[in-house]
Amino acid sequence: MTNSRIRKPRWALAAVTGLALLGVTGATVPAVAAEPAAVAGSAAVAGSAAVSAARYGRVDAEALRAALSGLPDDYVRGAMVQVTGRDGRWSGTAGAWTDPVDSEFAIGSVTKLFTSTLVLQLVGEGRLSLDDSVQELLPGLLPESYAPITVGQLLSHTSGLQKPQCVRPGTPVEVVTSAVSCGTPTAPGTAVQYNGINYFIAGLVVEKVTGRTYTEELRDRILRPLGLRHTSLPADDWAWAEGGMVSRASDLRRFMTTLMRGGLLRPAEQGLLRALPEVPGARFSYGGLMTTRLPDGGPVVWGKTGTNRGHTSGVFVTADLGRVVVYSTLPTGKDADRETERVMRIAQAAFKGSEAADSGSSGR
Repeated sequence: MTNSRIRKPRWALAAVTGLALLGVTGATVPAVAAEPAAVAGSAAVAGSAAVSAARYGRVDAEALRAALSGLPDDYVRGAMVQVTGRDGRWSGTAGAWTDPVDSEFAIGSVTKLFTSTLVLQLVGEGRLSLDDSVQELLPGLLPESYAPITVGQLLSHTSGLQKPQCVRPGTPVEVVTSAVSCGTPTAPGTAVQYNGINYFIAGLVVEKVTGRTYTEELRDRILRPLGLRHTSLPADDWAWAEGGMVSRASDLRRFMTTLMRGGLLRPAEQGLLRALPEVPGARFSYGGLMTTRLPDGGPVVWGKTGTNRGHTSGVFVTADLGRVVVYSTLPTGKDADRETERVMRIAQAAFKGSEAADSGSSGR
């Protein structure tokens, strides 16, 4: 069994459209908007339940306040932003987000970063290879007609699995089998197709290789060692290893900075965090991170978005960790494009003034 080496896929490459960063994915639950609330600095709103803020260093507080202004509106009821790193700190809430900045919320598909970290840890221990196929590890899970899909292709969303149009809630195995019960896959390793089913399978791989539950591995390998006391996987959320976790901004910041600094992975697997597959339009690394350069000369950032239980959230960092951004919004569900516009305004404001460092990505 190999370690983190990735063989060149045997299937020919094909062009694919790149995925947009910070997009709104998945359904959100509409809710009644609260009364509008202004956004201001902490000195002006001391004691306010609706807005809080703090400013240090080079972080552009004015840009962040402007990005949050006008909430709630018809598309986003409220928002929370926390910016940390060597560039300084800022935190704030607006609109219907009346809880503290560092309150718990559903992180949706940011869960995938925890799952990919577990997989890469097992790779580093020699218990798994990114070249191992799903069919070898989990025989009978996928239809016999499917071409071999590797673990590396699951993590980088290049598995070719079809969109889960027939997916039904249930156990992880039931979710996967229902998702592949209709539709036709494409050749693995030829295109990027963001698909949560990849990470249901990755969670099942963790359980098969370790002989323990995904929740136990998550607890003992990441949550307890990092002291993430406000991060958990609720038993009643069927999104599981794909998108079921709950966390808060300070926990996500600690997880992300520890991960990017090499505190969770061995050196070989650490190099895979920002290694993109040799597929046109690749935006997801072998570590499950999504990457893009923000518009208007902004920096290259790495991280993940997620949507679940009425929250659309994300955690992103610059390659040098000079800026670490955690955000969460409360979309109304009326217009995904307008929601995305607001999220992009927040992202651009949060990273404004940070160094536009090179991505440091590499193909494999």
